[in-house]
Amino acid sequence: MSARARTAPAPELLERARAGERGALARLITRVERGGDQAEEVAALARGAGEAHVVGVTGAPGSGKSTLTGRLVGLLLAAGRSPAVLAIDPTSPLTGGAILGDRVRMVGVADGAFVRSMATRGHQGGLAAAVPATLRLLDAVGHEPLIVETTGVGQVEVDIASAADTTVLVVAPGWGDAVQANKAGLLEVADVLVVNKADRPGARDARRDLELMLDLGHISGHEERAGGRPRVVMATSTTGEGLEEVTAAVEEHRRRIAADGRLAERRRRRRRLEVAGRVERLLEERAAEALDSEAGAAVLAAVEEDRLSPAEAARALLDEVGRSL
Repeated sequence: MSARARTAPAPELLERARAGERGALARLITRVERGGDQAEEVAALARGAGEAHVVGVTGAPGSGKSTLTGRLVGLLLAAGRSPAVLAIDPTSPLTGGAILGDRVRMVGVADGAFVRSMATRGHQGGLAAAVPATLRLLDAVGHEPLIVETTGVGQVEVDIASAADTTVLVVAPGWGDAVQANKAGLLEVADVLVVNKADRPGARDARRDLELMLDLGHISGHEERAGGRPRVVMATSTTGEGLEEVTAAVEEHRRRIAADGRLAERRRRRRRLEVAGRVERLLEERAAEALDSEAGAAVLAAVEEDRLSPAEAARALLDEVGRSL
């Protein structure tokens, strides 16, 4: 990449990205990931975006999420759509970057789509902190729908629901995924359930387990919160069988929640959560600065000498942070 590309103003990069230049879009996303003033500038340029359908794809490792996502993207491209994928990967312990596993598995099935791997950088829940801003940016340059595929790291995968309009939960037969999904609370946030690898033994049992757990959903109040029973679809991503039904289920869910106002409500909640998350991160940064300051050192010394309790020290540091705002 040339020095000009690295230092080009964000408005220029945005116009180039809208014209189809993928390198310009990639550079803008890099600025979002790095944070700071440049990230804020890009976020300001993407203000007003947010109408694209955001589809979250989650599930346990090995359930076939990446291949399924790639196949879905292929169908969208064939239909003349312009999808983009954010593959949220674990952070490399050596480089701090994304491991790129999901991106590798999409090669050959999602060719032609914009696919970006993004490292979690330790963010709890498998979702990188930069995801909401990146989604708005992708929307601003004309991509739709937007697919967020998560790492599949465990019970905190429910975070995907806060970033998506429609959440697709992928399970595989024979691994107890249906039971684990219920224990993790994923059934309470899933809008479409996909039993992948449906050509394998145990697929019908997995579907039966999911249907049974959904039948019991009234106990947790799932139906009242999510607006109805999720659809269960059988699919085999390696062959493409059932993928059109998955796409239809996702589109049906979007139409349903758009018609009754729940789509707008989900997006309002998403913006609120993003603002709250940014406030938390800013406070964490200010708290770290306060701890490293002379006043912070004095407060910590008072704790060590038993002149202040940790609770009193925290309150004193919070007051210090408040004065600095």
